[in-house]
Amino acid sequence: DWNVEHIAYATWADAYVVAPATANMLAKMAHGIADDMLSTQLLATTAPVFVCPAMNSNMYAHPTVQENLSTLRGRGVHVLEPDSGLLACGVEGKGRLPDPQKIMDWVDFHLGKTELLEGKIVIVSAGGTQEAIDPVRYITNRSSGKMGYAVALKAAQAGAKTILVSAPTDLAVPIGVECIIVRSATEMKEAIDSYYDSADAVIMAAAVADYRVAEVADNKIKKQETMTLELVKNPDILASLGDRKEHQKLIGFAAETQDVITYGKEKVRKKNLDMLVANDVSKSNAGFDVDTNEVSFIYPGDQIVNLPNMSKLDVAERIIQALADL
Repeated sequence: DWNVEHIAYATWADAYVVAPATANMLAKMAHGIADDMLSTQLLATTAPVFVCPAMNSNMYAHPTVQENLSTLRGRGVHVLEPDSGLLACGVEGKGRLPDPQKIMDWVDFHLGKTELLEGKIVIVSAGGTQEAIDPVRYITNRSSGKMGYAVALKAAQAGAKTILVSAPTDLAVPIGVECIIVRSATEMKEAIDSYYDSADAVIMAAAVADYRVAEVADNKIKKQETMTLELVKNPDILASLGDRKEHQKLIGFAAETQDVITYGKEKVRKKNLDMLVANDVSKSNAGFDVDTNEVSFIYPGDQIVNLPNMSKLDVAERIIQALADL
């Protein structure tokens, strides 16, 4: 049907993403110039607007460009800082257009923002801790950290100040999340304890090693026919948080291979949890290092909510909704 084209697009779009956003286009947007199809649409739309500046590093640093970006931010335009590296002009510096996936993750984060946990402080743990044997070897587990990182992303998206305490992983830090990298269970406990008093909630998605080596060798242990390691028990982070709990909401995770619900109910009681996320990691589509999960929420009083198999991002969203309900 006939329509005024720039108005038709402006009212149809759910969001505008200008990528790359040149210095010229940023100036037009800041000063209301409408002399082409894009600039007229941007004046006519009421949809969220996202800009990804990309230009020579000197141009990007110029006071005029920075003033224009400040003006746009003041009007609610979302600005993604450019990456640094080799630019098209042959100069090394800040001004590269970020990877398209990074742009889409950033847009998705802002479009999905809610106020479910606005003003709250949430600690999320993730990954499998590493317990040193010597300077080159350690004991760990099969956790990839994907579930914990998804929970941290969704907590930040829900408006919470989110502190991710993570064992080493190959994952990128989620948008809007403060990340603290630790290695051992002891380091993870120290990091979480340092924030716990001011936190509103802790979601313990990390796979914390139950044991550590009694004596870590100062130098690499040479190859032997046999070797015996003495292991000692690590502190139970979740139980210690449950003992100290005052105003905090405490959500734990349980990765089991049998009797998931039975063990889960016992864990809720023993560790003074507000909710437990339990799953059977022996399932190929719900175990470690996959993108899906199948969990049950177990509450005090043995109330159980079973979720179907879904992506870990969707599971994370359900966990954050459950936390908001708590």
